[in-house]
Amino acid sequence: MKICIYGAGSIGGWIGAAFAQAGERPNVVARGATLDALQRDGLVLVRGDQRTRIPVHAVADPAALGVQDVVVIAVKAPALAGVAQRIAPLLGPDTIVLTAMNGVPWWFLDGGFGGELAGRRLAAVDPDGAIAAAIPARHVVGAVVHASCSLDAPGVVRHHFGNGLIVGEPSGEATERVRALVALLVRGGIEARVSPQIQKDVWYKLWGNMTVNPISALTGATTDLVLADELVRDFVSTVMREAQAIGARIGLPIAETPEDRHAVTRKLGAFKTSMLQDVEAGRAVELDALVGAVRELGQLSGVPTPFTDALLGLARLQARGLGLYPAAAA
Repeated sequence: MKICIYGAGSIGGWIGAAFAQAGERPNVVARGATLDALQRDGLVLVRGDQRTRIPVHAVADPAALGVQDVVVIAVKAPALAGVAQRIAPLLGPDTIVLTAMNGVPWWFLDGGFGGELAGRRLAAVDPDGAIAAAIPARHVVGAVVHASCSLDAPGVVRHHFGNGLIVGEPSGEATERVRALVALLVRGGIEARVSPQIQKDVWYKLWGNMTVNPISALTGATTDLVLADELVRDFVSTVMREAQAIGARIGLPIAETPEDRHAVTRKLGAFKTSMLQDVEAGRAVELDALVGAVRELGQLSGVPTPFTDALLGLARLQARGLGLYPAAAA
């Protein structure tokens, strides 16, 4: 198969390594130091003391690869518009585009999902519709990652814990292509499964990280400290209840309480969220996909979100001051 990883960061590298271990040789679109490292040393996957070198074909220009059978998009949400502008050479009539990203994706209301909101474009994640135009809905298969990985260096992926990948069609159908894709990932060592409603899996993961991510970025605190402060924890719970109400309105009910989810997060110990790592590294933050889209869904579904609004406003103000989020329109 022709498989391309677009975005060879920690999660893209982890998925690419699985395809390689299933017997495929992945192509990679990369740039800068990552491109140099992949062309020189290949992809390196680190698990504990074990280092596995994986040959890949890395290029800067997607046109050098041509049409692929599968394209895995594993970039941070702020980079997605740039990917959409360059992805066309990789797409043929039957190409699968597997999105392994945080937050609400641009295709969230596709596939007949969302009731009265079905088919609506979310301005928070695709302001002018350019992403949906560049990556037509028929190509998309969604994925939700349940694994923790980081980069030791460009092209060197360290796998910490978790090995899960939930995969599903936006329509909820268990199509032949999604079953074949999951089977390939399982052969590569990932605990992959087909979801009957991938939007529900997206929403449930988002419910747990849409709060601690921006709060940790604002405060510099690890997640254990965020939840240890009673006042902050109560604020987190209130935002989660707003998101829970939105989910119930659009067909994504969550039976748990925020406190149930806090107990799960506490088990992970003291760790830095991805957004805190982005702030510390001077990288653009994923506020629109993690928080802005939730606010927009609240507006569209008639659910008030005053605490979500406050969280978005504070985190956005900080990120703009650091140059990590677009400036407000004049």
